Amino acid sequence: MKTIRRLVYGEVALSIALVAAGFLALFSFFDLVDELQYLGKNNGLTGGDDVYQIKHALLYVALQVPSHLYELLPISVLIGTIFVMARLAQSSEYTILRTSGLGPWRALQLLLGLGAFFVALSFAVGDYLAPAADRAGQLLKARYQGRITVGQTGAWLKEKQPYNTYVANVKALNSENEMQGVRVFEFDNKGLVVSITEAPVARFLADDSWILSNASRSEFEVQASTAPTGQNGKRETARVSRSVLEVYRWPTGISAEMVSVALLKPERMSTVDLFKYIRHLNANSQTAQRYEIEFWKKVFYPLSCLVMVMLALPFAYLHFRAGGIAAYVFSGVMIGISFFLLNNVFGYIGNLQNWQPWLAAATPGILYMLVSLGAFGWLVLRR
Repeated sequence: MKTIRRLVYGEVALSIALVAAGFLALFSFFDLVDELQYLGKNNGLTGGDDVYQIKHALLYVALQVPSHLYELLPISVLIGTIFVMARLAQSSEYTILRTSGLGPWRALQLLLGLGAFFVALSFAVGDYLAPAADRAGQLLKARYQGRITVGQTGAWLKEKQPYNTYVANVKALNSENEMQGVRVFEFDNKGLVVSITEAPVARFLADDSWILSNASRSEFEVQASTAPTGQNGKRETARVSRSVLEVYRWPTGISAEMVSVALLKPERMSTVDLFKYIRHLNANSQTAQRYEIEFWKKVFYPLSCLVMVMLALPFAYLHFRAGGIAAYVFSGVMIGISFFLLNNVFGYIGNLQNWQPWLAAATPGILYMLVSLGAFGWLVLRR
């Protein structure tokens, strides 16, 4: 059994590596072509030395490779495994393996062991390597092309503290991981505005606080007057006091990772960061449907590698004519692309229809697992 495992694992791993390398080369070429339009430009805020050059474009493309690998790994596992299984069946090598004791269930167990390795690899790439590389790439582009932002007004974050509620608006992040265009609105328990603090630049501190530089702070105080007016005999007057502070420290639990989640694509963030941001949104009575779906997709997506090897096993039990293997490999490509598209479509549908986040994220994998089990039962066990 060790010899069979070494043979199958070696062939499948090499095939998956070649398929993944081909896909990554294609996607990297597209990324590089897309970056050519930015060559020779700078962000307009620094001198002419900070010009976006071809070396910066190549570095940015290289930093996008982990994200592409995470997205393409299940498809590569499917295509690579189908190719090896079909080739073994065409050359009658798999028939020899079956006569040597490799039954259907043992073959399935063999492939699931290999799939578990790619599950762990996919999780490590998607949760650690891809977020760090994508963030470095975004900061690189921010240095030469401008700041990182979303929409017209940037990101809005809310936080409830023991006595007041705060709403923070961050327009962008610069290449130094500093916030730009920061506004902090403070409300009391009656919903009245207590203060507004604005600063062109702010940075994060390790002790869960922000430092706002050159902050302009407006404080509002409502006072009751004894002058008679109307039925209650009193009237309220608002008093506004303004001050300019060179440095203003705002204690808050909104961390740098939460701001990054709000400004960057949530699918590029790690599972831990998404979980913390979801808890923050729920604690402040904000909707977290979109981020919950992305969280569960991050949980279930690596498991799709197991589904892909299950889909590939029935191809070892087909009878191939000369040259017929190409059609089955092409069918594997189409199945992988359909899974990738369905996985994205169900995320949007679940968000629009307010489905349970875990259901929207797990449905594509469940459907393809049922298909693989059906194919396994029909082509392998019954025939």
